[in-house]
Amino acid sequence: MKKHYILIIFFFVGLLSSAINPHVYLTWLMEVFPAIIGLVILIFTFKSFQFSYLTYVFILIHCYILFIGGHYTYAKVPLFDWIKEALDQNRNNYDKVGHFIQGFVPAMIARELFIRKHIVKERSWLAFFTICTCVTISVLYEFLEWLIAIVSGESAESFLGTQGYVWDTQSDMLYAMIGAICMVLFLAKLQDKQLMKIKAKPIS
Repeated sequence: MKKHYILIIFFFVGLLSSAINPHVYLTWLMEVFPAIIGLVILIFTFKSFQFSYLTYVFILIHCYILFIGGHYTYAKVPLFDWIKEALDQNRNNYDKVGHFIQGFVPAMIARELFIRKHIVKERSWLAFFTICTCVTISVLYEFLEWLIAIVSGESAESFLGTQGYVWDTQSDMLYAMIGAICMVLFLAKLQDKQLMKIKAKPIS
């Protein structure tokens, strides 16, 4: 339990740090709001269902990516401005990191739920449904971005971070799918080991 408190402390350190003189406060709020909602949900469901510690760590990493994007806006993260210049790219591609992790981390969450709640019992279908779930989440997030952009007006460009790229929405969903596939390919076995430990843990 103590190690979970450490993760919560790191969460608030990142959140409060990102709130210090962000590029635009409204954009910051819109970008970090999913992380805040996620924390509330995880805290309220902690007693009834605890994810593996590995999943919680990756959720925290996802939150930090949101914090950085919210502080600078995704189109103006300094490190990726440098990468843009160094590699002669046309745009700041930090948002693609965000969408990759938007597929990777939900894949960890979905896969763990599918296994532990016995939602998908056939292992041969597990990867397929995990990836499909993450792609659906990505599509719904793009719909949400579209709605918020319309409502927010002037903040739309900063929030969306399209940077004039006509295929930005489609590429965002592609990166999320790639993230989910990478999780299934490269982290599934490690996650299985974590879940075996939880299964073997005696009920107190």
